[in-house]
Amino acid sequence: MGCASAKHVATVQNEEEAQKGKNYQNGDVFADEYRIKPVEEVKYMKNGGEDEQKIAARNQENLEKSASSNVRLKPTKEVPGLVHQPRANMHISESQQEFFRMLDEKIEKVQLFISTCNGEHIRYSTDTFAGLCHQLTNTLVERKQPLRGIGTLRRAIDKMQRNTNQLTSVHADLCQLCLLAKCFKPALLYLDVDMTDMCKENGASDAKHFLCYYYYGGMIYTGLKNFERALYFYEQALTTPAMALSHIMLESYKKYILVSLILLGRVQQLPKHTSQIVGQFIKPLSNAYHELAQVYSTNNPSELRTLVNKHSKTFTRDNNMGLVKQCFSSIYKKNIQRLTKTCLTLSLQDLASRVQLLGPQEAEKYVLHMIEDGEIFASINQKDGVVRFHDNPEKYNNPAMLHNIDQEVQKCIELDERLKAMDQEITMNPQFVQKSIGSQEDDSESEPSSYS
Repeated sequence: MGCASAKHVATVQNEEEAQKGKNYQNGDVFADEYRIKPVEEVKYMKNGGEDEQKIAARNQENLEKSASSNVRLKPTKEVPGLVHQPRANMHISESQQEFFRMLDEKIEKVQLFISTCNGEHIRYSTDTFAGLCHQLTNTLVERKQPLRGIGTLRRAIDKMQRNTNQLTSVHADLCQLCLLAKCFKPALLYLDVDMTDMCKENGASDAKHFLCYYYYGGMIYTGLKNFERALYFYEQALTTPAMALSHIMLESYKKYILVSLILLGRVQQLPKHTSQIVGQFIKPLSNAYHELAQVYSTNNPSELRTLVNKHSKTFTRDNNMGLVKQCFSSIYKKNIQRLTKTCLTLSLQDLASRVQLLGPQEAEKYVLHMIEDGEIFASINQKDGVVRFHDNPEKYNNPAMLHNIDQEVQKCIELDERLKAMDQEITMNPQFVQKSIGSQEDDSESEPSSYS
């Protein structure tokens, strides 16, 4: 498994030296010469130390002894060195069989470390701590045990974050495990929050984790049928500044089209600040989805079914056939909503024929679901088999509606305060100030002289 930047690895004395009159108290097994270095020295060694794999190889014997014995560091005191011990132990195995034999023990040690470590110390080495979480995630994914790491990664995020609006690279790992485990609710605590800050992770943050957070988050909201929030997440993945084609952005674009059709009945136009990569490279690679959107706009279910059969291999390969099938349900609902604008009463048989449903029973099923979801306002006369459409009964004059309006106003006020704080932070940024001064000088030099 891969490692991050080079770090200090703590070593222990061998068993023979450990028996020579050492008085270990409270589990403190390290002599002064083997004690964990302070945070400042660890930070210094990050820049000038050896490669982590070389250190692990050189100290393989000691690491094996520490792994097999009851030697245990204090997670609350010796965090900077302890964060490397489970990662270095990952390199001990010489064969795949031996590696998996030791893996369960390593996973338990990593989980114990994450649960008991000091968050303040972790923030001095967030890149290595995040790398440990990535390794844990990859291991659990390979072993098909995603549910095992959800609670651990939640605790890891809480220790890394300086505030609840800060995005870390571990967020993407948590969303990935929740998706594989089909356990979405633990991730909602971190998805329902608008991210306004990013954890720099000592310069080791990767755009891949940023994209995966919004892509996986969109998939989680799609699974929960919160299509409005899912569409927003896919849009964030698509509008990320980019200079090269990303497969994550391509998959986000495909799902963006399908979710737009399900939610809005049309493909929502992307913002103007979207990268040119989307138009130049991603759109040509999504022809099947563009054809689907064009046929969907005709409101003809039979033509839509023909096109889906034509590109069924493409949709199945992309794992989007489930969303494509929901487009069928969406087009039927869209056609029923169109009838509410032209008809006051309609028999279920006539409704089924106009919308191209199989019969009155299926038409009744669709109407009932739409009434429950608040998509239409109607009533069904079971005796006569007639649907009567009504106007929206909401008068916007009840306490519940006023409370909702007040909450939305409070959200707008909070958003305005955040924008002002972010604007002030950008204005005081030295790089921004230097760039602004440079652009002003360029403009002044380009102005024509007023002297003849």
